Amino acid sequence: MTKEILLLSGPNLDQLGTRSPEIYGPLTLVEHVDRFTKAAEDLGFGVRHLQSNFEGDLIEAVHAARGRSQAIVINAGALTHTSWGIADALAMFEGVKIEVHLSNPAAREPFRHVSTLASVVNGSIAGFGATSYSLALDAVHHLLGPQ
Repeated sequence: MTKEILLLSGPNLDQLGTRSPEIYGPLTLVEHVDRFTKAAEDLGFGVRHLQSNFEGDLIEAVHAARGRSQAIVINAGALTHTSWGIADALAMFEGVKIEVHLSNPAAREPFRHVSTLASVVNGSIAGFGATSYSLALDAVHHLLGPQ
């Protein structure tokens, strides 16, 4: 049986490729998801992806993942710094949880230095551009074991 990873993408990530490529890189969200999905499949994982500009959609997706997905990889975008609702939802999810960022929030504006998600995830990966997603997948694979 294939184990599932829920890949969540928050607000404005649908604009990757054109939004501040000097910060976020040239790849579109579709390209990031395709690369992540192909690499995950090579490791025996299935991937379900959701992008939403709405906090409630992301919370509902985390709730729906309980009992279905074994891991969540989340790039909550700016909601990383404000959403206690997403943090509470992630706290109820019993599987592996990895927070991922293309840029390094700690090296950016002060409001980006705090993550509401950090205390409820297994770990955070930030600042490695597109490689951040690969590193998140490596972390999931390591924590869940070979499929």
